Amino acid sequence: MYDVVILGGGPSGLAAGVYAARSNLRTVIVERGLPGGQMQNTLEVENYPGFLEIIGPELSEKMHQHAMHFGVEWKQGEIQGVALDGPEKHVELVGGETVVGKAVIIATGAQPRYLGVPGEKEFAGRGVSYCATCDGAFFRNKKVVVVGGGDSAAEEGNFLTKFAASVTIIHRREQLRAQPILQDRVFNNEKIDFIWNTEVGEILGESGVTGVKLVNTETGAESTLDTDGVFIYVGFLPNTQYLQGSSILNQEGYVTTDGAMATSIPGIFAAGDIRDTPLRQIITATSDGAVAAMSAYHYIETLD
Repeated sequence: MYDVVILGGGPSGLAAGVYAARSNLRTVIVERGLPGGQMQNTLEVENYPGFLEIIGPELSEKMHQHAMHFGVEWKQGEIQGVALDGPEKHVELVGGETVVGKAVIIATGAQPRYLGVPGEKEFAGRGVSYCATCDGAFFRNKKVVVVGGGDSAAEEGNFLTKFAASVTIIHRREQLRAQPILQDRVFNNEKIDFIWNTEVGEILGESGVTGVKLVNTETGAESTLDTDGVFIYVGFLPNTQYLQGSSILNQEGYVTTDGAMATSIPGIFAAGDIRDTPLRQIITATSDGAVAAMSAYHYIETLD
């Protein structure tokens, strides 16, 4: 029996682990992948206080070591189902193991949203990517397109110019949604071009990507653009499949909490990108994790 079971080992889960363990709670983090979550796929982190610049995998490892230092247990596993009502919370893992705790902090984050167009699945790993940090080097001196207009599209588009001969950002609107500082960088990068009011209707190729079919959102006109790679950044989907049907999810599948990170189920808290929150950044995720851990601590106190 654990005091706190943390689902997910990204920045929110790791921060929650630090605060829970320092409160003398027996704590375990259940994670299916590497520590750090989305941080593992981020090359340069320049907006986390205390570090002018640090690479995502290094920050992930520092947070992981910090949590382990205070005695947090780390369990590799994928969540299959949960039973969250009642004084004991049960988390069932693939393979049959069940982890039991007095409180649960849901911090399983979100994953990239797919375009859902022909060719996307067929060429995944063969020209279609969702991680410039992971795959950018494969496109040295080649032409690539970036689909999206938010922070990730701008950041990763700028990063890709370190390798690619040219980068074309394709956005369905007529202006970017990225932060002003990120917009300045892409607009001032001579390797980056833009195609506005346009969606990707199909990804073309044979053994790998050779182009994209484009559709103008205003006129419906179709065209084709030659490219060697397609990097997709059109948002995220919450990793809440194991919670489907739960009363704590909103219509988009995110977990609804109050300011204390508490859900409508006693003893169940949530933190980070899994929440219905206006900002999804490393700093907000870690803040969420700290608040959730202390709320879990106060909840457990009421059980004694």
